[in-house]
Amino acid sequence: MGSFAVLVFTPALCAVVLICLLGPRDVHRWTFLFQMSWQTLCHLGLHYTEYYLQEAPSTRFCITLSSLMLLTQRVTSLSLDICEGKAEAASGGIRSKSSLYEHLCKALPYFSYLLFFPALLGGPLCSFQRFQARVQGPSSLYPRHSFWALTWRVLQILGLECLKVVMRWVVGTGAGLTDCRQLQCIFVMWSSAGLFKLTYYSHWILDDSLLHAAGFGPESDQSPGEEGYISDADIWTLETTHKISLFTRKWNQSTARWLRRLIFQQGRTWPLMQTFVFSAWWHGLHPGQVFGFLCWAVMLEADYLIHTRANLFIRSWPMWLLYRTLTWAHTQLIIAYIMLAVEVRSLSALWLLCNSYNSVFPTVYCILLFLLVKRKHKFN
Repeated sequence: MGSFAVLVFTPALCAVVLICLLGPRDVHRWTFLFQMSWQTLCHLGLHYTEYYLQEAPSTRFCITLSSLMLLTQRVTSLSLDICEGKAEAASGGIRSKSSLYEHLCKALPYFSYLLFFPALLGGPLCSFQRFQARVQGPSSLYPRHSFWALTWRVLQILGLECLKVVMRWVVGTGAGLTDCRQLQCIFVMWSSAGLFKLTYYSHWILDDSLLHAAGFGPESDQSPGEEGYISDADIWTLETTHKISLFTRKWNQSTARWLRRLIFQQGRTWPLMQTFVFSAWWHGLHPGQVFGFLCWAVMLEADYLIHTRANLFIRSWPMWLLYRTLTWAHTQLIIAYIMLAVEVRSLSALWLLCNSYNSVFPTVYCILLFLLVKRKHKFN
């Protein structure tokens, strides 16, 4: 990161200071406001470089922003743990008479958690309690098990990288959104989103391998689906599900759980919309991200109603198989549409996507959502 590392060290230091000074009731509100304000200022710097100066941002600055977003996850997770009584507060508040040395001793575990090296690069979100237990307790890794687990992950990464080479060739030699014609645009969208997916899968497995090698993988007596350990890359479920709701829960699972706990469970009105709006804010509020996450929220609402209604009426096995096939294809195409919208950086590219035949797929779900909501109100 070079000198940009100051942008990560500063909020980490300020977060620990706030945790040490504030009581459990106030710590989450103030750390959340400070961390998101700091991250937003850094994202505005990226916007200034990309949209106003029309220049490519520094690679080091982009890496710093990525680490800063992961730091935000840990800061807010820690403050929520303290607020809910799951983690011990560093002090009794501002009036605490502890010495400076005692404050520093209590703050050291928070520093080590927030600046944990593998977590700054990526990987599933690890709670403060689990981090502390794994650091203080004896290692539960068995060398043979660890070796074979890491070997399997390396093979998965190599396979994904080979698929990326093929998909990159397909995307590079074919037409783009600017020169595709009619139904050809659907293939362009699917192949481009497939390349993005393969990149995410490869990075998630690599991050997971790094945490596993550092001793923070799943315990020997714990399955990967339990609360303590969450693997972000459930590729089979993501590629075979016919429900947008299941895809949403499984896509980057640790971040999905963090968003559910931080926003969805705290929201009283429109919690789903609040969650996706905050997700767009956390990602940087690029135009494509705002459009993509709002579209995702609407598609998720439609998905709930469509599948609830279908479960009531579809009884025969052939109809169920046809329904599963059509909804799988439609779900994958809608996800590809959302992913392409989120990944594009220019308004012109976003406009090309919205003006293409690809917009038919989310439009169908929007129409079904309107009809089902109207029918539901009429029935009530």
